[in-house]
Amino acid sequence: MCGRFALAVPRTRLEEHFRAELPELPGRYNIAPGQEVLAVIVEPDDSGRRQGRLFRWGLVPFWAKDAKIGNKLVNARIESAADKPAFRSAFARRRCIIPAQGFYEWRRAGRESVPYFYELTTGEPMGLAGLWESWHPQQGDTLFTCVILTCPANELVAQVHERMPVVLRREDYEAWLAQAAPGPELAAALALPRRPEEFSARRVSPKVNTPRSDGPELLSPWPPM
Repeated sequence: MCGRFALAVPRTRLEEHFRAELPELPGRYNIAPGQEVLAVIVEPDDSGRRQGRLFRWGLVPFWAKDAKIGNKLVNARIESAADKPAFRSAFARRRCIIPAQGFYEWRRAGRESVPYFYELTTGEPMGLAGLWESWHPQQGDTLFTCVILTCPANELVAQVHERMPVVLRREDYEAWLAQAAPGPELAAALALPRRPEEFSARRVSPKVNTPRSDGPELLSPWPPM
């Protein structure tokens, strides 16, 4: 799964990597469900221009009667997202890329939850595969939400958890954001995790277990030297 991630990368570097115009945002080291996250989409005006927008993490399908359903729709399995009622419309028409510096997973050790942080060995930002929706309440403003897609964990992450976020390859960004639904070959390729040697992992501070915690110290190796 993907229940927490970090993004503390300069905007100029993110704009170059994702070839998109992005808002200036503060660095965040413990992004949790229910919070606003940055996502890259293609503007629906036939220009093909990529734009960064803010979405609440936890997808609310357009047909939902209550926005609270988003609390349960934080992740979606890429193997079945194209067919699930909550996700299939967004999978066909509203895909996005969620920039991340890296993501957290937890290993159970008795009563303790031990956090680990995963990032790319190249130091590049990650592009997590996501879906987005707009939900129109009877009263109030339109709510824009998103969900992060997951795939089976590779051998590195599987030491801690059986699932991991779909980390897109840079060469797949354009196809993922295209207006047309992903072809079967791309969908099948994305359902396979990236190679474990492409990632580094380290145990980090248990402070990250609390969603209110934030700050660069959360990414430091634990226990401290």
